Amino acid sequence: MRRDGVLVTADGATFRGRVLGAPGPATGEVVFNTAMTGYQEVATDPSYAGQIVVMTAPQIGNYGVNAEDEQSDRPFVGGFVTRALSRIASNWRAEARFDEYLARHGITILTDVDTRRLTRHVRRHGAMPAAIGAGGDVADLADLAASLPPMTGQDLVSEVTTTHAWREDPHGPAAGHVVAYDFGIKRDIVRAMVGRDLAVTVVPASTSARDVLALEPDAVFLSNGPGDPEPLHEPITAVRELLGRIPIFGICLGHQVLGLALGAGTYKLPFGHHGGNHPVRRLVDGQVDITSQNHGFAVDLWALTDRTPPAVSGIPGADLLPERVVTDFGDVEPTHQNLNDGTLEGLRCRDVEAFSVQYHPEAAPGPNDASVLFDEFVERIVQVGR
Repeated sequence: MRRDGVLVTADGATFRGRVLGAPGPATGEVVFNTAMTGYQEVATDPSYAGQIVVMTAPQIGNYGVNAEDEQSDRPFVGGFVTRALSRIASNWRAEARFDEYLARHGITILTDVDTRRLTRHVRRHGAMPAAIGAGGDVADLADLAASLPPMTGQDLVSEVTTTHAWREDPHGPAAGHVVAYDFGIKRDIVRAMVGRDLAVTVVPASTSARDVLALEPDAVFLSNGPGDPEPLHEPITAVRELLGRIPIFGICLGHQVLGLALGAGTYKLPFGHHGGNHPVRRLVDGQVDITSQNHGFAVDLWALTDRTPPAVSGIPGADLLPERVVTDFGDVEPTHQNLNDGTLEGLRCRDVEAFSVQYHPEAAPGPNDASVLFDEFVERIVQVGR
């Protein structure tokens, strides 16, 4: 049943529509995602915990949902906002409609919304807390949104990480064994490694370096996840103890955790990077990959220097990033740069085996331009093991 509803942001802006699923109120930081497809993967990505997702594509849900595309056991979004939500699932893989799926999991959906105006508001004023309610009092929702804490300082990883270690093995002989820290890991990440003949043991975010090494891995993987990376003291400490002892590969939040372990800083982006069409330049050769991204914070390598970061002017260039920085673990250099805003998208340690990227090479959803990074990870494991 559709009911009149409204989304109210912390600064008092209102966006009316109709509510499906749970009546609310639903709360979270409102962000927009520019992917044209992959709405089920977005909804079930644990990195969206604590957020209300606005899809900029005009129609969502037309091909339904299925169990294979789930990235976790349930949706983690705080709420879901669309311009138009299809009531028909037209695809041979569909097992249910998207609205039915979200409603079954108790997610509040707000549809028939002017998502273009809402996206522009977030771009202009930044991602901020918001509240959705069905037929609720706008003033009450405004008060609720204004009372919510900002994303900065929130440890949301503890709410999404696994409570116990689990393992997945390839069908044939394993080329290596990877211990993956679960900060909010997506199923397609595990599939990407298992599909390359790696055995993967997924462990809770609070696992110590000592316990990781006791599992006798050939490498460590740092996964994606939600929230601010700076409160993650245990993972940061563990990574510092693992650096130089075992190869490390991090993505998304894992990239930020690696950066903090190296001594760099992080900072909140105005409205984050969320979608499947973000251009990223490889600094070594200038090649541009179109990437899938979902993060609200970025790594600041300038924090490891005594220089002031240059201001962004015109098309972002490599001069917005330091050529190299010195850390307790040797030299570190940037490897990738976002072409929309010039922010750091990847780093590599020159003196220890560790590298990371800010985006999602497994996509899910999005393009597969960067999937070769998993091949590079396997090559590093094999080379170190020789």
